Amino acid sequence: MNQDVVGRLYASFADLLSYPASSIFDQADDCLAQLHDLCPEAVPAFEQFLRGLRQCELEKLMELYTTTFDMQPVCYPYIGYQLFGESYKRGALMAQLNETYRAFGFSAERELPDHIAVTLRFLGLDAANREGEFCQSLLRSGLIPALEKMIQPFGAESENPYFWLLIALQHFLVQIAEKEFDHAR
Repeated sequence: MNQDVVGRLYASFADLLSYPASSIFDQADDCLAQLHDLCPEAVPAFEQFLRGLRQCELEKLMELYTTTFDMQPVCYPYIGYQLFGESYKRGALMAQLNETYRAFGFSAERELPDHIAVTLRFLGLDAANREGEFCQSLLRSGLIPALEKMIQPFGAESENPYFWLLIALQHFLVQIAEKEFDHAR
């Protein structure tokens, strides 16, 4: 696979949207450095995330992650759930994602295939694959609209650092989608 700088940024966001580990602080610094070069529009929101992150010890951050995304969450981090709720359409999406992941030798591991971090990792694998019809559709019709729904429950002045991470990700994805659309023309 040919992971490029954009792919590394997808992977960085995926790491930050996974359950926190002690490496999250270094991962966040690395992601910020990449954003400065690739998507400066996302930097202010990401810096807000980083401020909130630095105010938490790892245990508190783990608790915050759980209340934000897992146990009676503020938002569900599943694209299919955000778009379709618990319906057959979500099941169809997950089946299609699993099939596509297998075709590329990619695994969702222990997570559901429509988890935002899994999807970001998949999109970050290969630049040529990302320009394909499936990945473009997944980005434009799946990930970006689902992310908009994930952000809504927070409120514009949220102090939850994950709100700011989602906002930064939204800026990045919208900009990347526009650049890739212009490139495809």
